[in-house]
Amino acid sequence: MLTSTNVALPIDALFWCLGSQGSAYPLTGTTNYRDTPIQAATLLMEKLNYKLHRQGIVWETRGEDGAICYQYPDPILPKSRYRYQMSSPIPDAAWCHPYTTTTTLWEAGHDNPVTGDNFGFVQWRKRNCVFL
Repeated sequence: MLTSTNVALPIDALFWCLGSQGSAYPLTGTTNYRDTPIQAATLLMEKLNYKLHRQGIVWETRGEDGAICYQYPDPILPKSRYRYQMSSPIPDAAWCHPYTTTTTLWEAGHDNPVTGDNFGFVQWRKRNCVFL
């Protein structure tokens, strides 16, 4: 069941599981899952967003009637509402990847051996409302 996140949206109920990247815990900013540099960078990006939700810094927005959104603290990361794109060193502007999906399918050719492990990502969050 956990491998279904490689072809579908992430499972929000499994809040501690960041899919193919690894686990959200511990929230220390380090990772033991280092198969590839891009996988480790993606895991750290997802862990940082998870930590910001846990601390109440990033709030969730959801509209009940679809017209007006309300903000509220949500300590559980809604993984299905997030996507990311790689912006540096070699941008991947053609695709937005859902959280927890494997990087094996797209990471070839995106790691520059000259610049090292310095990666940048653009994160997108879905909102279902007209007015905030």
